[in-house]
Amino acid sequence: MAPSTKAERKASLDAAAWMFNVFTSVGIIIVNKALMSTYQFSFATTLTGLHFATTTLMTLVLRWSGYIQPSQLPLPELLKFVLFANFSIVGMNVSLMWNSVGFYQIAKLSMIPVSCLLEVVFDKIRYSRDTKLSIMVVLLGVAVCTVTDVSVNAKGFIAAVVAVWSTALQQYYVHFLQRKYSLGSFNLLGHTAPVQAASLLLLGPFVDYLITNKRVDAYNYNMTSVIFIALSCTIAIGTNLSQFICIGRFTAVSFQVLGHMKTIFVLIMGFFFFGKEGLSLQVVLGMFIAILGMMWYGNASSKPGGKERRSHSLPTTRHQKHSGLLESDEVDEKV
Repeated sequence: MAPSTKAERKASLDAAAWMFNVFTSVGIIIVNKALMSTYQFSFATTLTGLHFATTTLMTLVLRWSGYIQPSQLPLPELLKFVLFANFSIVGMNVSLMWNSVGFYQIAKLSMIPVSCLLEVVFDKIRYSRDTKLSIMVVLLGVAVCTVTDVSVNAKGFIAAVVAVWSTALQQYYVHFLQRKYSLGSFNLLGHTAPVQAASLLLLGPFVDYLITNKRVDAYNYNMTSVIFIALSCTIAIGTNLSQFICIGRFTAVSFQVLGHMKTIFVLIMGFFFFGKEGLSLQVVLGMFIAILGMMWYGNASSKPGGKERRSHSLPTTRHQKHSGLLESDEVDEKV
């Protein structure tokens, strides 16, 4: 295959992976907002456990039908990943409960510099000046869009720190495990989803009770709310898979930067579905700044020296085949 054709194919698959993630992520946010606001199903941790249970069923079906090849992931690596991922889920829920919306958004924005630090320390990534400046413009734009009142207390600050670091570690670890053990997105989900489902369904009702003071078993289930829960679980399959695909193809930092495009989409979709309250001149200005920053980041990070690895020391285990939708053809030295 000619280099230009290979590059074009990779660009097309990157775009498809990203749009898959955007549509599923925005879709699940809209469905969950309706489920929690309209039908008062406020049990976010338990709902996430149901998401992973549904994803586990999907991986079992794919394994049975031969789409997922046998693979190995050492138990210590699996447990570390699940620990980071579960702390991320619970930390985000508690941070939202204990902090103002403004500080919660600032905490989410801080994931990008934390992810950058992890890449610099562990992967020896070097960023150009333009790449760093473009990230700052993205952060500025999203901050203008989303940050309103900012108040913080001690326990809220601790919850935010736990949420930010665990989320950044979990996203970094997705990329790390896929490269080190040559795992495709389906393979990695096949290993992690069952453990996450079991742990979150076991702990979720207790965590949700502490957060909401409500019991999930006492919720007034009806046909409509059950349909929305089922729809949320179905979309979550695509959301979980697309996250692993995107981080495997890009990096945790690129995933975070481009991820703020989802914030823009959510604001726009909220305008169409839930009214005009949130779409002010400040929000439109922030969107414009953020989109300019994302375009600059894409251009700056793709240039020679924009974002590259200084060493190639990561060992890989290649005893199993890659599998899964939209997987990379190879691990590029430039990321």
